[in-house]
Amino acid sequence: MQSSVRHMRVNRIRAAAIVLLLVCAGCVGKPENEVVIYSAADREYAKPILAGFQGKHDNVEVRPVFDVESTKTIGLVSKLEAEADRTRCDVFWNNEIMHTLRLEEEGLLQPIRWEIPSTWPEEMRAADGRWLGIAARARILIVNKELMPNQEEWPNSVNDLIAEKWKGKCAVASPLFGTTATHFALLDTTLGKEKAAEYFTKIKENAVVLAGNKQVAQAVSSGQCLFGLTDTDDALIEIDSGLPVEIVFPDQGVGQSGAIRIPNTVAVMKNAPHPKSATLLANYLVSEDIEGRLAMGASGQFPIRPGHKQMSRALKGKQPRWMKADFKAAAQRWPSLAKELRALFRGN
Repeated sequence: MQSSVRHMRVNRIRAAAIVLLLVCAGCVGKPENEVVIYSAADREYAKPILAGFQGKHDNVEVRPVFDVESTKTIGLVSKLEAEADRTRCDVFWNNEIMHTLRLEEEGLLQPIRWEIPSTWPEEMRAADGRWLGIAARARILIVNKELMPNQEEWPNSVNDLIAEKWKGKCAVASPLFGTTATHFALLDTTLGKEKAAEYFTKIKENAVVLAGNKQVAQAVSSGQCLFGLTDTDDALIEIDSGLPVEIVFPDQGVGQSGAIRIPNTVAVMKNAPHPKSATLLANYLVSEDIEGRLAMGASGQFPIRPGHKQMSRALKGKQPRWMKADFKAAAQRWPSLAKELRALFRGN
């Protein structure tokens, strides 16, 4: 009898131990041998950077998802929103900021500990660590210096887009997508709704509206327009091709707002399938080395890291004065502004 009771007790202890092991096994995450990144950053410069990460961490396979459409940022953001209940993406590398802030507002980003200096600009990071801004592109004017040989006559402000003397001779990208959307949202929050609406109407009437920033740069380099509003990376492509164009950083005078820089952003998704690898990759992307590579690479981006030794190759001479942009206010305004801009620029 005593032997039988003792045997039953031993079996219970074994059963309890098995249950405990199963529970503990359930607490251990899956092996993090991969990391999934959605990248709106251009494939040609993102892939070598991601390959560099995999070279340092050969036990982690990087699985990038790119979107090559002209509306790629919006496409990827829509994909992330659709997957919110079953997150597939670990890291989102966006080539702008406004739609990253939309994801933050929707609670889809995960705070992490960034390996950055405490002096990182406040407007380029989330206070709770949900995203970080790096490697900015500047919004600039591109000028055809062959058609406008006198530099003193060059436009030097975004307000030149509505000047009567430039009617039909200047270009701007559709403000419904990309950095131009962010730029218009910032103008709206700076000018106020009524003044901004008047300004946008004048741009629509005065400038040639093209599909994107690349098309604006090409229209100027080919002589179809005298100047246009675009990004530094698109202007550099034309310059590198030997075409007669020059970059002008707008609104640098006394009392003017300064040029706008729009950063790339990096964020880890809430409920990321591979949180440890995601944090590792995110901090790799915001490192000093990667910002330096982006500054000297084809896109000539501007490091955000304070005291970074590398300057963008788009710079000639002194550092531009930057606008202190309220990206959060721009992102909050965007859903309603997008409808207004669509009605103005598309008529629907």
